Amino acid sequence: MRLPFLFILATVMIDAMGIGLIMPIMPDLIVEVKGGTLADAALWGGVLSTAFAAMQFLFGPVIGSLSDALGRRPVLLVSLFVMALDYVVMALAGSIWLLLAGRIVGGITAATHATASAYMADVSRPEQKAARFGMLGAAFGVGFVLGPLMGGVLGEFGTRAPFWAAAVLAGLNFVLGLFVMNETVTAATRRAFSWASANPLGAFRMLGQVPGLKGLLWAYFLYSVAIYVYPAIWAYFSQERFGWSSRMIGLSLGIFGFLMAVVQGGLLPHITRRIGERRTVIWGQLFDFVGFGLLAFIASGTLALILIPITAMGAVVPPALQAIMSRSVADDQQGALQGVMSAVHALSMIVSPLLMASVFARFTGPQAPIYLPGAPFLVALALMAAGLVIFLRTRTAVT
Repeated sequence: MRLPFLFILATVMIDAMGIGLIMPIMPDLIVEVKGGTLADAALWGGVLSTAFAAMQFLFGPVIGSLSDALGRRPVLLVSLFVMALDYVVMALAGSIWLLLAGRIVGGITAATHATASAYMADVSRPEQKAARFGMLGAAFGVGFVLGPLMGGVLGEFGTRAPFWAAAVLAGLNFVLGLFVMNETVTAATRRAFSWASANPLGAFRMLGQVPGLKGLLWAYFLYSVAIYVYPAIWAYFSQERFGWSSRMIGLSLGIFGFLMAVVQGGLLPHITRRIGERRTVIWGQLFDFVGFGLLAFIASGTLALILIPITAMGAVVPPALQAIMSRSVADDQQGALQGVMSAVHALSMIVSPLLMASVFARFTGPQAPIYLPGAPFLVALALMAAGLVIFLRTRTAVT
């Protein structure tokens, strides 16, 4: 099982890298293909990011349901093959519209996190699921760290270099999967594809019939919107509040991503084994509350760095929630569930940047009622508290 596991973890890591890979070179790339000012490039960069997240939202359930019907192997391999080709197209793109098309296709192919999670659910016993999902979270964290670093380093060789490197990585992982990936969907667990359950709203309605699952999905959504405050406003907040350079901002995000991977890949199995998944969700959010509350008001960059290990402990929440939900549905619904969770996560990536950036601007601009750059963290704290209340009031057959 080691090589298939390596393939699955590499797939999730490459998906995560796709989010941050183009961030360092995007301003120069957009100016290169379209011209205009840096402000114009920022607007188009927002359009490209939103398109990527929107496609993940729309196609997460589709790809998850397809994997229930066709199997995990063909869905993952086709997605990786198309992803590699998409990076080649973006490396050669000479217009902003071709870049936009590339990010749309990239968002679809990167929605395979759901299928990877369904594979882990297929091959894991109930008591193993939290730890296995933690491994996926750790792989995503590594990709989240490597993507911007790789984009920044390779960007020194030109704006197209990161895309060529990503194409090679996706292609090599495709070849690995071609030889080592085994199918885990059996005749007993295969489920016919249905558009009613494959579109996000239909999938929500179908899974909402599972006792307690609707409440857990709401809790997961509110948590995701809250926790995305970090990538949404951290660069602006830390520069405004602490006067950090882009290098320091990147270093702090790298430390945070690394510690998240350590928590999810190393500590999580021991925590869930000792206190259970439900208490792990509660315990992890308490760390987030402390982090959000302090970041809202501190003015010391050193203290912000000291807080990183505390805030990273909150990384136990998503895989523990994921394990609870996975155990709540039938084996033939694992792909659909993971697709819906992928869509929920993508929706939070659309909502959170708009919300948090607006709050940040409101409390740092010339018309601010009070000067409070950390206001988005208070909003995140309120959203997470609401999600925790929903979680505490929700019971399923396994909690």
